[in-house]
Amino acid sequence: MSNRTDASHSVLLTPEQMAAADEAAIAAGAQGVDLMEAAGLAVAATVRRHWPMGPVTVLCGPGNNGGDGFVAARHLRAWGWPVRLGLLGSVDRLAPDAAHHAGLWGDAIEPFDSALLEGASVVVDALFGAGLSRPIEGLALDMLRDIAGRGLPVCAVDVPSGLDGATGQVLGMAAPARHTVTFFRKKPGHVLLPGRQLCGQITLADIGIPSQVVEGMDEIAFENEPALWRDMFPWPHADDHKYARGHVLVVGGEIMTGAARLSAMAAARAGAGLVTVAAPAPVWPVYAAVLTSVMVQPLDDASNLNDILADARKNVLVVGPGAGVSEATRQHVLAALDTGRGVVLDADAITSFGPAPQSLFSAIKGPCVLTPHEGEYSRLFSGHGSKLERARQAARQSGAVVLLKGADTVIAAPDGRAVINSNAPPTLATGGTGDVLTGFIAGLMAQGMAPFLAASAGAWLHGEAARQFGPGLISEDLPGMLPRVLRRLKAYPSTPGVTLAVPT
Repeated sequence: MSNRTDASHSVLLTPEQMAAADEAAIAAGAQGVDLMEAAGLAVAATVRRHWPMGPVTVLCGPGNNGGDGFVAARHLRAWGWPVRLGLLGSVDRLAPDAAHHAGLWGDAIEPFDSALLEGASVVVDALFGAGLSRPIEGLALDMLRDIAGRGLPVCAVDVPSGLDGATGQVLGMAAPARHTVTFFRKKPGHVLLPGRQLCGQITLADIGIPSQVVEGMDEIAFENEPALWRDMFPWPHADDHKYARGHVLVVGGEIMTGAARLSAMAAARAGAGLVTVAAPAPVWPVYAAVLTSVMVQPLDDASNLNDILADARKNVLVVGPGAGVSEATRQHVLAALDTGRGVVLDADAITSFGPAPQSLFSAIKGPCVLTPHEGEYSRLFSGHGSKLERARQAARQSGAVVLLKGADTVIAAPDGRAVINSNAPPTLATGGTGDVLTGFIAGLMAQGMAPFLAASAGAWLHGEAARQFGPGLISEDLPGMLPRVLRRLKAYPSTPGVTLAVPT
């Protein structure tokens, strides 16, 4: 768990927002050449820190990224590194700040071809930054293919060239980096896949841009971390009792009984005071025989569910895990939503509305979280763009918090708030882990945590529990790992400042 306490560093800026931050810093008195000097020095320092001294090739592009490369090359040369530098384009076409630093380099600029790579122990990729808007082509494409083909270690400036900083997608070609140095704030492309895998270890360098420049920017996303929501986490109080901690109702399925049981146990571990499973009558004994701290009520049909829902103390309702795609599931969802209480919908509860998604959206009257994976998302929504953009579109369209699952889970609220979760290990790619995540979110909501905060916290806790367990994970292991994660979370320092609370 990170000890970082400044939550503002989890802000993710699109390339356009980062350009606006640069402009605001310059308008406030910063000099462009000084910002470039600080950026290039950070790159050089990263190379010196992570590689033994040896021949280094610096590849500079025609924009400001190339200017950073000239600065890095100059500092590495001053520290005794053998440096070769190639420029894509010509010096007389560089922008003023980059041209200034090209002049300070004052050494050979070699032809931009594969000969530059001969003997290199590391390559500094300063060709194109996060704002690249078209696919890599021509000499740059050939160079990146050659770097990747030789398996040369790369230190990328801002992003590996060819990576779209807004979406995390590759525009034609990108040579994977072992280290990436970016400046002021990360971009969504650093944490969305496949970008995150291409960046290697990321260094976030402070180059003198004041943090205040992000104030007033619209639709800022965040990389999920406890600093964003930990101060709003529903820790138990001395005068609490079980009813004060909320009551989660999980609607169980008749065939895949394990899914609802996983959600129920996860909700209990997340702190819900009471958890009940409404189990289809034919398999009620299956649920009752294996659940002890969780109550089990028989469920005959939708009207019977209404009777169960008459107890208003059941304040968060879960439908979907193991439910089956059916009209009965649709009716259970509509009955849950009609209460206006907190609802978490997963799996079959989402797919059951595939033929008529608007009937689901129209029924959402209260706090609601939808937790689709990509396949389930495509059955309800026709969003386009990056994963971040699609999650935001879905949240606006549905009126619910949307948690679009994956190794780069995105959580979006209808008001535009969004986080990207980056701590999920690959061991979570096993059956039932999504049911546990649903339970974590429901358990937090039952204790009064707002849906967007609960979804953000639940996703992080889910990933951290899996990370701490390590190899060999199965879904049943996750609820039992949660107490260890929560103990460490409780010791996490308070972080005044940036939070995920509803904007005022």
